[in-house]
Amino acid sequence: MFKIVEKRLLAPNIYLMDIEAPRVASAALPGQFVILRVRDKGERIPLTICDYDAEKGTVTIVTQVVGASSRLICTKEKGDYILDFVGPLGHPSEFIHEPIDELKKKKILFIAGGVGTAPVYPQLKWSRQHGAGADLIVGAKTKDMLILQDEVNAVAANVYVATDDGSEGFKGLVTDRLKKLIDEEDKHYDEVIAIGPMIMMKFVALVTKEYNIKTIVSLNTLMVDGTGMCGACRVTVGGKTKFTCVDGPEFDGHLVNFDEAMRRQTMYRDIERDADCKCLADLTSSDK
Repeated sequence: MFKIVEKRLLAPNIYLMDIEAPRVASAALPGQFVILRVRDKGERIPLTICDYDAEKGTVTIVTQVVGASSRLICTKEKGDYILDFVGPLGHPSEFIHEPIDELKKKKILFIAGGVGTAPVYPQLKWSRQHGAGADLIVGAKTKDMLILQDEVNAVAANVYVATDDGSEGFKGLVTDRLKKLIDEEDKHYDEVIAIGPMIMMKFVALVTKEYNIKTIVSLNTLMVDGTGMCGACRVTVGGKTKFTCVDGPEFDGHLVNFDEAMRRQTMYRDIERDADCKCLADLTSSDK
């Protein structure tokens, strides 16, 4: 059992939790993920690590209510327990293996969409701690949906906010902000790391390909069991079949077949919707 030592609401239906998991915290690196289960016979939920503190023995996760299992996670409160919490899993971010002197010379831009800010944060934090600053474009539908702004502002060299409705920062898509940085503000980047909705990453990769900028994306939303056994996270990268959980979760964005990946995301949509409706009904009934 793994204790929830902190919980806070970041935005509507988006929660941050610090989980007491010393062994995971001592081994975690940016880009990796954990698998958790709320209860016996419950679904295995993969979540990218948002932060980790080896001294405190805690791992931070951010969960958005999008289905039955994520809803169950978010009903848990400080002091409650998670049944299983396994990790760290997956390959760490590629850039942390580069010689620090070489990394410091590179201009890296992170692009985070929505909840994608959570897995971007530990990468920015690691870069800052090792003297290699990086810029960030963070996008959301509205100002109210922006998360972890104080945290990313503390570790990014420059933060550029883009909202669909213009309620905060630049009005428009993150791809529009990216083009503006390069074409109008004379910014140069050696690498872009994008994490967020699949459609966002697809169009970021299309834009960066025009500028010949190396681009890494995280396909963490495809994962199910985290071992490669179920095959649900199969994705074609450079014409070869990869499994997101064991080969990734980060890949070369210019080689990912995003259309296939997005089709795979919708395969169980009806089943997931029905399960969430039942879960919500059960929770509502239990409250009466």
